[in-house]
Amino acid sequence: PLGRHAGLKPGATRASARHGIVKVLERHNTSHYGSGEVEQCRFIFWELLKILGVAFTSLLAVKVVASRKATGGNSLASRLARAKPWLYAVILALVGFGAWNLGYDVAAEVYYWASLSDAQNSRLAKAYLNSLQAVALRPGVPRYWKALEAAKFNLGQFASVVDDWPALQRIADGDLDELDSYRYAVCLFFLGRYDETLSITERVIEQNRSYMPPYILQGDVLTAQRKYGEAQQAFVAALQILPTNQAAVEGLAHACFLEGNRQQAVKVLEETTKLPFSTETQKRFEALKGLYGQ
Repeated sequence: PLGRHAGLKPGATRASARHGIVKVLERHNTSHYGSGEVEQCRFIFWELLKILGVAFTSLLAVKVVASRKATGGNSLASRLARAKPWLYAVILALVGFGAWNLGYDVAAEVYYWASLSDAQNSRLAKAYLNSLQAVALRPGVPRYWKALEAAKFNLGQFASVVDDWPALQRIADGDLDELDSYRYAVCLFFLGRYDETLSITERVIEQNRSYMPPYILQGDVLTAQRKYGEAQQAFVAALQILPTNQAAVEGLAHACFLEGNRQQAVKVLEETTKLPFSTETQKRFEALKGLYGQ
């Protein structure tokens, strides 16, 4: 009952709902990629500080060791002076460990940004592999996990995203935004776990009542549950936030149609002529009017 696009009969598969939801997530991902320059600069800044810190500490340690002079006695200073080769070896090992650690940080970040670029350019398999490498190198970084979950979602690995959710919550330590919760709810929806989906969307709406996507997802879930009146209320709530949202308009008309109110379904689509929809979208609405008016 979720097929809402022109050319689809009522009762088609969830493909149309998935199309609309994926578009919402694509817009979020594009926005995140565009604003990521600040995050990248912050990473470079902190890594440079780490490098300078390691370099300064190692040089200071070398200077301290070099200043030790053997006096011929059995004092601590004299013993340290005789152990210079071992002290230099320890310093070298610590510097090597620091460089190795920094190398993993940089490598993980490179994989992360490569995954975002791949996702931006629809190279979904590469986005998944690069984000997986970032997580493997630095499993405690929440943004690497988020990139991995986004890549899994784009590949349709909904069950895997749901399975990862407890780990993501633990690693993020509560620092999950509405997009993370929304993506999780979408995966539950595609897995047919409707009650859990509604629970998540209600929580997201409580956190931010002006965030529109969960209203549309609620409408899709309620439509799937044949609760057409409640579904209409959810779509209307979305349209109150953004009257020109195509998915909300189609969802509202479709819920009216499935409830048996063909006239209201056509009326919803006719109202769109008063709003600045694109020519292509208006053609789709016209096709739907013909379908619902039969």
